[in-house]
Amino acid sequence: MNRNLLPYTTEGWIAHLFSSQAARDGGVIRRQVRDVERYVGRDVFLTEMRRRGYPVLENSGQFIIICNQEPIRRVV
Repeated sequence: MNRNLLPYTTEGWIAHLFSSQAARDGGVIRRQVRDVERYVGRDVFLTEMRRRGYPVLENSGQFIIICNQEPIRRVV
């Protein structure tokens, strides 16, 4: 596969992201920051997460997306 060709449109990439079982069940998914920036761009991605009301954490080159609107509590 030629890595220079992007396989998705912005809308297609976001649709694919939320088609996973974890996302549909309100779970947690993660994606590499570099992939998000490559396929859709950070601003578009974060705008979509805000629109959905999903919290996003960034750590060690990963975005952690919590696919629900429940409160987050750090325990340690």
